[in-house]
Amino acid sequence: MPGRVLSRVVALVAILALSAGLYACGGDAGGGRNTLKFYIFNEPGGGPQKVADQCSKDSGGKYKIDFTFLPNQADAQREQLVRRLGAEDESIDLIGMDIIWTGEFANAGWLDPVPDDVVGPATENVFDSVLATAKFEDRMYVVPIWSNTQLLWYRKDKVDEPPQTWDQMIDVAEREKLKIQVQGNRYEGLVVWANAMIQSAGTEFVSGPTEVALEEEPTKRALAVMRRLGNSAAASTDIDTSNEDSARLGFEKGDSIFMINYPFVYTSAKENAPKIFKEMGAAVYPSVDEGKEAKPPLGGINIGVSAFSKKKDLAYDAIRCMIKPENQITIAEMGGLPPVREDLYDDPKIKKVYPGFADVMRESIRLAGPRPSESPAYTDLSLGIQRGVHPVTKIGDPDAAYEQLRDFVEQAVKREGLL
Repeated sequence: MPGRVLSRVVALVAILALSAGLYACGGDAGGGRNTLKFYIFNEPGGGPQKVADQCSKDSGGKYKIDFTFLPNQADAQREQLVRRLGAEDESIDLIGMDIIWTGEFANAGWLDPVPDDVVGPATENVFDSVLATAKFEDRMYVVPIWSNTQLLWYRKDKVDEPPQTWDQMIDVAEREKLKIQVQGNRYEGLVVWANAMIQSAGTEFVSGPTEVALEEEPTKRALAVMRRLGNSAAASTDIDTSNEDSARLGFEKGDSIFMINYPFVYTSAKENAPKIFKEMGAAVYPSVDEGKEAKPPLGGINIGVSAFSKKKDLAYDAIRCMIKPENQITIAEMGGLPPVREDLYDDPKIKKVYPGFADVMRESIRLAGPRPSESPAYTDLSLGIQRGVHPVTKIGDPDAAYEQLRDFVEQAVKREGLL
């Protein structure tokens, strides 16, 4: 009998000790009292993970950021988040969000509005173009952490100065009998191109959640330039199915003189096509009309706090840390992802990340025209734009092309965001 009692006592002590250990580590069924679940895609450079680990360490045990990785494709990321947030999943604390999701997620009630005491550090020295992607109905719902933009990449051995307009670029490429690489497949990349053209021409797709803008003459002008390239000898043979990666490969092949793409192509050419890399120059996106500033594409990731999180205060503490200037620099160094703070482009570390074109990056993001991310119906809007301009090789008469695009956009903005 004493032996049995002793065994039970030992077992009870062991259980209590284990429970105490779990409590001390923050362990519970929800992943820990101080564990913040961060849902984001697995950025291959590893910068966000390193920054999150450092912030967790610097918090002195106040919180620990634990990653749950989403799929690599943006559509699949959104689908998984929509399902979880639509079910009011309390396990999500932090959300790595494509900049085009803000309106849909905020309108659905899935995001916690950014508190006033966080707005200050979240907006300090941040580009106005980037901040526009963080708001819905004039209220801030997400915090920008990194940005992105497309540049005009050109062959310095083929052209002395980069062209200022799309027409000039097409003229040069046709004269040199070389190609221009863009993204023309029926996907979000085509929306990026069309949005930049429409805004550069002087109008935009929408002027409100359910109001179509698309002034006729600027829209026709933008469509005419896209049509010209699509039917030019300078167009790549795969223009109607091209994406960022096929454009990169096409430029590295050596028969292209210009490329519109993100800065990842610079390091890719350095590794894969050193002869091409040696002659690569970077310039700001070309304008539609001479004398008018271009509105380059804008990308990036914002961080949202789930409206259903039970750890909102800790989540905002973590955000304050992750967006610090030194952490934005770390993310840029490890993955080439541009900071959202304009002043950081004077930092020698950022100039090293973008050798010779850090100022071009800053100017491009400063001028950038965001896609209409404030629209709750952005997913429908994106699909409508794709239908309206694809394939670019078949864009027809300007009047008919305009009416078709406007019709698709009107249909899209009158629908609720897809679930």
